Amino acid sequence: MSYTKDDIRRICKEENIRYIRMMFTDMMGMLKNVEIPATRLEDALDNMVMFDGSSIEGFVRIYEADMFLHPDLDTFLVLSWENTAYGNVARFICDVYRPGKNGEHVPFEGDPRGVLKRNLQYMHKLGYKAFNCGMEPEFFLFKLNDKGEPTLEFNDHGGYFDLAPVDCAEDCRRDIVLELQKIGFTIEAAHHEVSTGQHEINFQFNSAVEACDSVQTFKLVVKNIARRHGLHATFMPKPVEGINGSGMHVNCSLLTNDNKNAFYDESTKNQLSEIANKWISGILAHAKGFCLVTNPIVNSYKRIVPGFEAPCYISWSDSNRSTMIRIPAARGKKTRTEVRSVDVAANPYLAIAAILRAGLDGIEGNCPMVEPIYENLYALDDEGRRALGVDSLPSDLNEAVKAFKNDPLILDAMGEHTVTKMIEAKTIEWNEYRRHVSEWEIERYIKRY
Repeated sequence: MSYTKDDIRRICKEENIRYIRMMFTDMMGMLKNVEIPATRLEDALDNMVMFDGSSIEGFVRIYEADMFLHPDLDTFLVLSWENTAYGNVARFICDVYRPGKNGEHVPFEGDPRGVLKRNLQYMHKLGYKAFNCGMEPEFFLFKLNDKGEPTLEFNDHGGYFDLAPVDCAEDCRRDIVLELQKIGFTIEAAHHEVSTGQHEINFQFNSAVEACDSVQTFKLVVKNIARRHGLHATFMPKPVEGINGSGMHVNCSLLTNDNKNAFYDESTKNQLSEIANKWISGILAHAKGFCLVTNPIVNSYKRIVPGFEAPCYISWSDSNRSTMIRIPAARGKKTRTEVRSVDVAANPYLAIAAILRAGLDGIEGNCPMVEPIYENLYALDDEGRRALGVDSLPSDLNEAVKAFKNDPLILDAMGEHTVTKMIEAKTIEWNEYRRHVSEWEIERYIKRY
């Protein structure tokens, strides 16, 4: 929905808005906010709300800390789940700016939302109108203990598409859907996923920035409504060993300037255009390079292992679910690629920016074309996959950091500031992890050696 400043002033008065959250996203994908009373609405509308950027992961150093929040007026939203006795709460999603010369504000190069917008500008120069995305974030629900802390105890014993009483989280999932609908989401489906305690709620696709905004809002709603039910919702990719982890499949397509789906061509055998095939080749060529962005934490690599449906092999198919990219059956305006390797820990803005630039690199003719795979890749050994020309995604965070460093296109897509901060943060994370002695090691070795 499009809002003017006068629209927002009117809604704040009509809805008795007393408190406003100025939200933005840090490099790690965490939603942050600066809270202001509604009496400062005019400051917000004039882009004069400031915060200390040196305290935010991946932002700036302490001697250049002052930053400004520029609210995207179209993201104004009354947070229905935060109603209080004193009045209601609203939010803006903001772009982050820093002070420039002569008192003006300039976009902060490390703002993830800004990184995505910069890559969309590159897309526009190539003659495309929009990058449409539909993301499918999965999540687990666990019980809270008496102190309100999360446990690893499931509250259901359901499986794929199960109903109550086996799926005891049905009421919680329904309330999440109803809350999302109340704030404007168009919900397409909600269901129990494959693993015990795992759920998925699909909502309508949108253009890239709006789709990422929706993912961040979705996570906030899911966590808040789950807690009302005495549950903890987690978007950790692999919280429990031995069962499927949580992904965030990214369905995407390009819209031409004359409003046509660039991926559809009814004259070909599979109705995929040459542009679609080039797009796929670009994503596969840069899959290792952007894995640090789409699978950003140590735990991500516990999910993309053989045997649990998550793709770990760099390949594509128009039907094969063991491949990294799948082409759903719908054609015409709904023709799209589904990138299945992305997980729910990813910063959506950075992940979508990386996928976009990778695909565009293929469209520009810089990547070798790749044939589809119809064999079950999980059933083949390494030699069999090599014979098909199929490589693997990085096996851990350290490999992902190395691949990221060696992909100039992805580094350019992220920008120098984000690259420097991400490599620094993820190297620290990996070193902390490899120094840690796990319970698995203790149980396996303490008596044996």
